[in-house]
Amino acid sequence: MTELFKNQAFTISHADDGKFVGQGLRTFFEYRDLGIKDGTQGKFGAHVIRAVPGMESPGAWHSHELDFQMVYVTKGWVVFEYEGQGEHVLREGSCVLQPPGIKHREVRHSDDMELIEIISPAEFDTSDEEAPA
Repeated sequence: MTELFKNQAFTISHADDGKFVGQGLRTFFEYRDLGIKDGTQGKFGAHVIRAVPGMESPGAWHSHELDFQMVYVTKGWVVFEYEGQGEHVLREGSCVLQPPGIKHREVRHSDDMELIEIISPAEFDTSDEEAPA
């Protein structure tokens, strides 16, 4: 039994223990869970996302039903396009707060792209969207 502190459990995720899996939201990315979902009883989630070399994004517009989504690029680069904000190249050290429900799409990325995403809640719905006018 894990002891809870203010409804959170102590958790550590080490890179050498972490496994990337291709079972995430996007097939052209692999995901490594950082244990935050379990430690916060699903209130938050965090994972490392990396590109699958040679695979490209179809550039589909979508939105997420969540309260918080932050992306921090640790390696390579990625181009996102946001409703009302245009295209932005995020590179190593770039951080973006994606407001709840904003329509966006991943346009392209480097084969070595890697980023950290923090979300709340850990599980959320994603909707396909038409391109913004």
